[in-house]
Amino acid sequence: MLPLVLIISGSFSNEEAILSKGYSLLPRQFDTRAYKFIFMNASQLFSSYRVTIFTTLTGTLLGLFITAMTAYVLSRRDFEWRNKFALYFFFTTLFSGGIVPWYILCVQYLHLNDTFAGLVVPMLLNVFNIIIMKSFMSEIPDAITESAKIDGAGDFLIFRTLILPLSKPVLATIGFFIALAYWNDWFLSYIFMQNEKYFTLQFTLYRVLSIAQALKNTSTSVVTGQSVLPSETLKLAMTVVATGPILLVYPFLQKYFIRGLTIGAVKG
Repeated sequence: MLPLVLIISGSFSNEEAILSKGYSLLPRQFDTRAYKFIFMNASQLFSSYRVTIFTTLTGTLLGLFITAMTAYVLSRRDFEWRNKFALYFFFTTLFSGGIVPWYILCVQYLHLNDTFAGLVVPMLLNVFNIIIMKSFMSEIPDAITESAKIDGAGDFLIFRTLILPLSKPVLATIGFFIALAYWNDWFLSYIFMQNEKYFTLQFTLYRVLSIAQALKNTSTSVVTGQSVLPSETLKLAMTVVATGPILLVYPFLQKYFIRGLTIGAVKG
């Protein structure tokens, strides 16, 4: 907790005090200029919060569902082509077409620029998540699915009513991974979005930091009270604004997160 306390304390400290005396666990000369600068364009910041929350929730639910279905198919021993499909997924972790072909595909063929789909679709699947979930589902006894088939249940019914409830630990773990990836993403907004209403929180904060750095480099002062624009405290305040919601959610998922990592880990 000490690094977190240090960040929060530094974000409420005076810039000159930090530069002269360093960081401390308690604020040095309490100052809120960093937060005032971040919230100068509050409407854009809150809009970015809404965009990030929407893309995180939508991307996490869709990504988790698709990842779980893919992992379940690859974990089925009676699926004849599972090794071939597993090799195909693993191959994509070694080689890729590069960022330029990927950009052309997303923009010219899928038309993902300036759409919410452009913030969700490119990150729906991650091979690392599939491998962890496949390893977990492989540990579920075959007798469970075989007994359901004897009763006449289909594959999707078995997946929905038996596999998913038994996979709660790994679902919580992978869901947390996916949510973090969407929450921290700024690159998709950077290359796909021109309209500000599609900017995510991280990209908006990145722009704020870029503006502050430009002002500092050109020796331009933004007057707040009687002092110039903060730089070090601004970075700390941005960290608090960006990570606050994630820190509030993590304690509720911690037990599933740890269990999912240990049970669903790739066995040596």
